[in-house]
Formats: sequence, structure tokens, C-alpha cells
Amino acid sequence: MRVSTKGRYGLRALVDLAENGREGAIPVREISERQNISEQYLEQLFATMRKAGLIKSVRGAHGGYMLNHNPDEITVGDILTTLEGPIAPVDCVLDKDDYCNYIDKCVVHGLWEKLADSINDVIDGMTLQDLKVKAQKMKENECKE
Repeated sequence: MRVSTKGRYGLRALVDLAENGREGAIPVREISERQNISEQYLEQLFATMRKAGLIKSVRGAHGGYMLNHNPDEITVGDILTTLEGPIAPVDCVLDKDDYCNYIDKCVVHGLWEKLADSINDVIDGMTLQDLKVKAQKMKENECKE
């Protein structure tokens, strides 16, 4: 299981919104420059996240994007599953009936379920606020050096 560029870039962009969105909407261009991600690609990711209700767009001269909820209400799991779909190490954990007729006899199926549960516990237990705080601490440490 790998998180694609959609998940990685989308997560970075929303951490950026959490850090910089205090005064209102942030233009995609600014996020693109700070995160070194193509504007066109960010627009695609933002369209998906807007449809899912994670962010909202603001039109006009001071337009851009902003979080639709407080950073402590949006989990990493919300973002990754919006962009990537369900997170699991193997397909049979997602829908047992559609993927494998061998589950009842599979000695490792329990392992895959435990691994999926552990992954989801981590991503659902971490919020944008947690990542925002971590990003701010990293910046503070850079300034001290």
C-alpha cells in the first residue's frame, strides 16, 4: 500500500491552508509556490476536496480556498480517503465477499485486518491541527539555527 502524489500533495496543501488561512481564503498560486506543487494539479485536488466538504472556495479579488472546518475537526484519514479511497494493505480487507473466496481458510487474513486497523487508527487519530503544530515547531527550530 502506497499513498500516491494525490494524497501526499493534498495533505501538504491542507496543512498549508491550516497554517496560513487565518485571515481568509488563500489563492492556489500561493500554496503552489510555498509547496512547490503545480497550480493545475492543486486545482484538481482541491475540486475533489471541495466536493467532499473539506474545503470551500471563495470567489473574487480576495478569493481562493479555505478550510471548511477547524483544523482539529479534519483528520488525516478524512483527507487521504477522500483523495485515495479506502486505505488497506490488501483488497480483501475492504470487501471480503468481492475479493476472495478463500478468506475462511486464509491464515494471514487476520494479519491484514490488524494492519488495516492500525493504519486507520493512526490516520484517523491525527488531525490537521496536529500537523499544523508540528509544522510550526519545525519552522521555529529552523529559525533558531
